[in-house]
Amino acid sequence: MSVVSSVKGVLWARKRQPDEVRYFAALAHERFAPDDLLQQAVEAENAGFDGICCSDHLAPWWSDATAPMNSGNAWVWLGAAANATSRVELGTGVTAIVHRYNPVVVAQQVATLELLAPGRAFLGVGSGEAMNEVPAGMSWPSTEEQLARTEEALTIITRLLDGERVDFDGRFFKTNGAMLYSRPPRRPPVYMSAFYEGAAEVAGRLADGVWTLGDPMKAPKVLAAYRKSCEEAGREPGEIILQMVFSVAGDDDTALEQAREWKGTMVDENYTAPVADPATIYRNAEDEVSDSTFTKQIIASSDPDKHVKRIRLIQKLGATTIVLMNVSGNDPHAALRVYGESVLPQLRDT
Repeated sequence: MSVVSSVKGVLWARKRQPDEVRYFAALAHERFAPDDLLQQAVEAENAGFDGICCSDHLAPWWSDATAPMNSGNAWVWLGAAANATSRVELGTGVTAIVHRYNPVVVAQQVATLELLAPGRAFLGVGSGEAMNEVPAGMSWPSTEEQLARTEEALTIITRLLDGERVDFDGRFFKTNGAMLYSRPPRRPPVYMSAFYEGAAEVAGRLADGVWTLGDPMKAPKVLAAYRKSCEEAGREPGEIILQMVFSVAGDDDTALEQAREWKGTMVDENYTAPVADPATIYRNAEDEVSDSTFTKQIIASSDPDKHVKRIRLIQKLGATTIVLMNVSGNDPHAALRVYGESVLPQLRDT
């Protein structure tokens, strides 16, 4: 597999080794302003990350009494990030395709990003959360409908990216002769988020890879379902993307404290239930997720070696790409420097 990049408009390819794991930095629109995130994108590229993804949210996971609240538009920002960087892959992690975005527009957006950053664009998709869709006018559906909507939208997106003129008459989405008139030479890959086996089955049939949390208890079931679905569909498995949250600070207590607002991401109901108020999401998370549980789910430490050890454990689950979300709220820039100087070099030495 080749990793194709664009430097000052010139395409070049670096041969990706068979067992080479990619490391992506995930940047949080919920926590940081778009201009600060743009600086982080440049710093992540300089630190040696292979790719950058950004959250695609309308709301954060907490109230302004807890931490600063932001939520810039992911797609506007990705265009700026493509111009500010020259090597890293770029995409969303992930875009909900159940309501807020029409799938035809999503396909157009990622195709345009690929034209602006040849060889570097990708699309992460999923079913999203009520916190982002209910304020945009959606009545949050059952998990079955969430998956059905995601499958319909993903079908439309992939067919458009494949160059088809698409007529589609589904339960939730319809198209009439839709097509992409500005379509890049390289089809950008589409990765699907899956927290359980049903979503992994859809990813195996329709997506170019599966994206799930680097949880040693849950990931193996998701990955097994994905691989089985690929086999049944007569497809080779694509990217295995595992995600982890990290926080770096001068001491371990500070590293944990500055990441605390992200507890809401650890509560399953915040993805499946119609919970739309950020303050409620955070209160529920504080009630349900203890500090000891939270510490096991994230990498929060002042010691780079501890970050390396935890990431290597994730890699053993079968990851081909590891996404590391920077939630170092006090100084995300210093955290990226630590990863560039002390974490990524160790990971690549093995």
